[in-house]
Order: sequence, then C-alpha cells, then structure tokens
Amino acid sequence: QVQLVESGGGLVQAGDSLRLSCAASGRTFSSDAMGWFRQAPGKEREFVAASSRTGGSSYDTNSVKGRFTISRENAKKTVYLQMNTLQPEDTATYYCAASFSVITSQYRNDRAYASWGQGTQVTVSS
Repeated sequence: QVQLVESGGGLVQAGDSLRLSCAASGRTFSSDAMGWFRQAPGKEREFVAASSRTGGSSYDTNSVKGRFTISRENAKKTVYLQMNTLQPEDTATYYCAASFSVITSQYRNDRAYASWGQGTQVTVSS
C-alpha cells in the first residue's frame, strides 16, 4: 500500500489558478500510476487526470479542456495538478489515487486505484 496526502486546495475566484500536490509514502512511487479525481456535492466522483509510471498524461478533456496539467516528481514522491482558469463548476473535493496495476484503458475507472488520499477542497467563487 501507499499512503497519499493531498494539499493545496482553497477558496479562489473564477479565473484564478491553484496547484494541488499529492505526497506519497510507502511503496516505491515510480511503480505507481497516479490519478486525480474530484467529487462535487451530490455528484459521483469523476476522473480528472492521470500520470503514467513513465510520466505520460491523460485528461478528461470534456471537463478540463486544456486548463489542467498533471505532473510528477518521482524523486519527491509527489504528483501535482496545476489548475488554471478555474471556474465555479470546478468546485469539488479533489482526491489523488495510486495504482500499481492500472493500465491506460482503466485510468478513468476509480475502482482501478487501490490507494486514495483524504482529499483537498477546492472552492471557486464566481
């Protein structure tokens, strides 16, 4: 298992930026694919972005439309989510997740991830 701790959330205005961080401990970080998901009140958790073990990235193009960028620093065991031009509809609790076994076609499936952080709240005011 790997332990994950998210940080960087907060209250911002529409158009602002935030960078979320997810620090991992435990299993070798470079062996895991990492994902970011979010869940708004009353809605199901949804995929935002994923980073492969080799640093490749995948995004939910419908929701992030080029505004979000996922990156990782294996030496720091940290994955980031840079969020630009935030909109009120981005308001949610953001979770990072790790999986040793997930493959590219499964990135969007939250059940493919075994380890989850506690989440960090992002609130965007209009």
